[in-house]
Amino acid sequence: MKTAYDTIKNILRTEKGSDLLSENKYLFHVARDANKVQIKQAIEEIYNVKVVKVNTVTMYGKWKRLRFKAGRTSDWKKAVVMLKDGNSIEVAKT
Repeated sequence: MKTAYDTIKNILRTEKGSDLLSENKYLFHVARDANKVQIKQAIEEIYNVKVVKVNTVTMYGKWKRLRFKAGRTSDWKKAVVMLKDGNSIEVAKT
């Protein structure tokens, strides 16, 4: 059985993610086989917050070239998680 830490890979710190913080939304890199219910349960378990909504996007790998060989980076899944008002996740700023 998968744990919450198997479902949630890490929190994404991007420019788009920083803009969404004002709307109480957070970006996460999640397991490709995780569904919205599993993501919601994992976030609530790890961060002790109440999740209102989860949106997911499958990000397809890019074509890359290394010398004479071409290949693709692996596909991954991104989740946009909206928290209930008053809840927040501490995101480190560098």
